[in-house]
Amino acid sequence: MKVLMMNGSRREEGCTYTALTMIGEALKEEGIDWEIVQLGKDSVNGNLNQLVETLKEKCQEADAFVFGSPVYYASPSGEIQLVLDRLFSCAGDQLRWKPAAVVTSARRAGTTSALEVLSKYPSFYEMPLVTSNYWTMVHGQSPEEVRKDEEGVAVMKVLGRNMAWILKSIEAGRKAGVKQPEKTLRPSTNFIR
Repeated sequence: MKVLMMNGSRREEGCTYTALTMIGEALKEEGIDWEIVQLGKDSVNGNLNQLVETLKEKCQEADAFVFGSPVYYASPSGEIQLVLDRLFSCAGDQLRWKPAAVVTSARRAGTTSALEVLSKYPSFYEMPLVTSNYWTMVHGQSPEEVRKDEEGVAVMKVLGRNMAWILKSIEAGRKAGVKQPEKTLRPSTNFIR
């Protein structure tokens, strides 16, 4: 089993990366593989199409996802929103029913509003949202400060363990003959007559 984590930060090994690696360490302890893909620069330097194609391939192999972003102006980074807009529109069926989690990092505030934005992507494609024992955020202006956020560190570790438990439960269900739901078409309505 493998979890694909997407880092929406412009900084390759900054605060968001630090939070994602904490989740990864907890996954590893549970025997789950993980990988972090850096979205920041390739999403805005003319490589968006190639990045999305690469992610589509990785989505086929991944069993679950974590979408992580720093907070910019009380929202997720524009980079992660751009990538997720494109990825979900062209590869949503490859993501459907696979567990997902969302994570934010901030120096101080804006994390809950950023979490709300990120959590809407998985909910659109029926992805079970994996939670922790508090909001999935870390605080600090540097990776060193994030590592000192004892509560945030604990929340990331619980998130990793919960993700592993969900993945193992899904696998056990498959082995027991529990079938995945069928895709249901929903009516499309508008408000203009």
